[in-house]
Amino acid sequence: MSKGIISRKENYSQWYNELVVKAGLADNSAVRGCMVIKPYGYAIWEKMRDRLDQMFKETGHENAYFPLFIPKSFFSREASHVEGFAKECAVVTHYRLKNSPDGKGIVVDDDARLEEELIVRPTSETIIWNTYRDWIQSYRDLPILINQWANVVRWEMRTRLFLRTAEFLWQEGHTAHATRDEAMEETERMINVYASFAEQYMGIPVIRGIKTANERFAGALETYCIEAMMQDGKALQAGTSHFLGQNFARAFDVKFATREGTLDYVWATSWGVSTRLMGALIMAHSDDNGLVLPPKLAPIHVVIVPIYQKQEQLPALEEKILPLKRELEAKGLTVKFDDRDTVKPGFKFAEHELRGIPVRIAVGPRDMENGTVEIARRDTLEKNVYPMNEAVGVVTRLMDEIQENIYRKALDFRSSNTCQTDSYDEFKELLERGGFIMAHWDGSTETENRIKEETKATIRCIPFDAPEEEGKCILTGKPSKRRVLFARAY
Repeated sequence: MSKGIISRKENYSQWYNELVVKAGLADNSAVRGCMVIKPYGYAIWEKMRDRLDQMFKETGHENAYFPLFIPKSFFSREASHVEGFAKECAVVTHYRLKNSPDGKGIVVDDDARLEEELIVRPTSETIIWNTYRDWIQSYRDLPILINQWANVVRWEMRTRLFLRTAEFLWQEGHTAHATRDEAMEETERMINVYASFAEQYMGIPVIRGIKTANERFAGALETYCIEAMMQDGKALQAGTSHFLGQNFARAFDVKFATREGTLDYVWATSWGVSTRLMGALIMAHSDDNGLVLPPKLAPIHVVIVPIYQKQEQLPALEEKILPLKRELEAKGLTVKFDDRDTVKPGFKFAEHELRGIPVRIAVGPRDMENGTVEIARRDTLEKNVYPMNEAVGVVTRLMDEIQENIYRKALDFRSSNTCQTDSYDEFKELLERGGFIMAHWDGSTETENRIKEETKATIRCIPFDAPEEEGKCILTGKPSKRRVLFARAY
């Protein structure tokens, strides 16, 4: 099989686009900026979704569902929220079509104009907080810990599969609390859940931090984030958690009777991740041969390929292979037996490498005679021959080794591509090489915007673990108490 994928060094962006399509993850659709997630791509997303859903429930959250359509008037109630999303909103104005007067097409029926236009959900804070007004009367009704799995629409002009599409899948958590401290604790808890998922399941090391006011979610008082480094040195925001204060409770008049008998506005959070995580998974680990998937998120853990020249050799191979397949499945692994007789083994090997299956086992007549199997690991492309009776133990051990190796490789890459500077000239030079740069900033939005305009780099976050350190802003020379994380980003 010819993979036909350009190398990362030659053109990283094209490599990514070709890999997404040729690995069978997604296609562009007939709708501009929207994608079709193919079965294999959706299977990976399901693994992500199911594990995250379990983590949410372990922290006390419940799933619910709210409408796709939001009355336009709701957005005007929280000024910064509408300002942040206005340019991306898709608006429904009519509810019926009719034949055109000339009979040659379909037109909007002007007699079916909506009394109030509807926004196609770009995020759900407004519709949810309008609902919470009916759910909350007393401190006894709090906290409310709700998560929603849904699709959203943000009318992006420049799109790329998984990373930035007009419609995408995500989850959005929306919680209500009696006190500021409880809401802040929730905001921190959920960014830590995302970080744990990214590192333990996706195999991607992340930096946890707080966004600047300029980069904050529209309507939030604080936004926490996790930032990951891709193999081209660019940053990708992999999850956010927002402390909303009482902004949305005030906008929708959501009050509750406190323990002391007074009325107060409810405190809020929201948090979410999306199918953008698919893009992160691809770009953080994959190589010129195709996908490299961490075993914990791989839809297929092991593929077994029989090697034979004549069809009559297959039954004897099956007698050895099928019991091995059952033993591996008994260990909780998903195993594919690729017995297709329409393609050669070399084609199968290339195809399974392209799809990122963590372990491949090959068994041929010579292996039958010797009582051996050939086991290849996708992350390093190493292959070795083992006794067949050791295969199950080897494969189960490899699952942990591959998961750890993928993470360690990404961590080492980030470490070797993270530096600090106190010079603006050096800062600009370092940006051309790619990677993360820790540098001082004077704290002003004006300076932040100027650096972005001149270099296309943004402050990804102020890391939680950034130590206090007296310094001077790289641009203005004004005092600074800690370094922040700069990078160019997706």
